[in-house]
Amino acid sequence: MTLCNDPLLAALIAVARQAGDKILEFQGAGIQAEWKGDGSPVTAADQAAEALILPVLKRLAPDVPIVSEENAASHSLVAPDRFWLVDPLDGTKEFLKTDNRGAFTVNIALIEACLPTLGLVYAPALNRLFVGQGNQAFTEDSAGHRRLQIRAVPASGPVALASASHRDAETTAWLAARGIDQTQSIGSSLKFCLLAAGEADVYPRFGPTMEWDTAAGDAVLRAAGGRVETLDGKPYPYAKADYRNGPFIARGAYQE
Repeated sequence: MTLCNDPLLAALIAVARQAGDKILEFQGAGIQAEWKGDGSPVTAADQAAEALILPVLKRLAPDVPIVSEENAASHSLVAPDRFWLVDPLDGTKEFLKTDNRGAFTVNIALIEACLPTLGLVYAPALNRLFVGQGNQAFTEDSAGHRRLQIRAVPASGPVALASASHRDAETTAWLAARGIDQTQSIGSSLKFCLLAAGEADVYPRFGPTMEWDTAAGDAVLRAAGGRVETLDGKPYPYAKADYRNGPFIARGAYQE
């Protein structure tokens, strides 16, 4: 069965799009953010999107636990062998900006044996959907439906992606040490997806993230031929303590 006619995937795509539409209903309405204990913002849009997604996951896979950013009770769950990771609105800081870049996403991922095996990333303001499972990845946007594949590093040199809201000195030093001078800043899990789409080559991340921030985009990138590694080059694991990420390097075809 291909990704295009997988009924589970079709249901996941539908609810991701519904959640994205719901998020857009809140945009430009003077929405206010509350600030959580870790300093990250949460809005009514985050909560409304999550309220759409979680019941669908429970119906589709009633025996698979769900860990979701806005469901604080789920964060104390000891990670099982198979579980969902959900960020109903990744890039809330970008959502709150008025720059019209649309760099926020809906993230849904399935983790199996500590690896992301299925991921959906939907950027509703851009109408860009990215899906990856196994070794198949595709995107849907206004141009239609097409396969995703990482690119060869261009002769002009690699293009690096960096966080729009969390760029740090370690990232700058890592890029300088490798002579990478072409960078683009963008928010949310879109960074993984742009690598998968062959629009950039490497994404180093040293600042704090949580597993629900990265798992869906990670699955898309892996399915498109890329990889995410620890700083010592090992495959990046999930189901970590407190679902907290350490530093990682996400790569297309770029090799040091």
